[in-house]
Amino acid sequence: WDNADFSRGVGTTFYQEFSTLNTAKPPFVRDVEAKIRRYMRSSYSAAWTLKITWEKAPVYAARTDTRKTITYQAVLTTDGFRSYILMLYQDGGMQWDYTRLTSTNVLIGYT
Repeated sequence: WDNADFSRGVGTTFYQEFSTLNTAKPPFVRDVEAKIRRYMRSSYSAAWTLKITWEKAPVYAARTDTRKTITYQAVLTTDGFRSYILMLYQDGGMQWDYTRLTSTNVLIGYT
């Protein structure tokens, strides 16, 4: 997430926290739980979830081009024992022109 550049006033970053221990769960948290159950093939009930969204984020350095942006999210969640992260990208994947990045070892996701 380090190559987004918001210095030109283009794009937004925001977050939403869901503390769901002993409370009703909103549809977003229920969807996260369902994804984890499906992908991990295990039971899961979230106690806490954090959704971070980078909306229309321009690539670093934005001074050269703010037209190609990307929207992506990181969703962190825990049941107090196990923790997971979902990394979600807009349909169509990375929209930045990776050939113009200062780094040549581009990676979507993590390693």
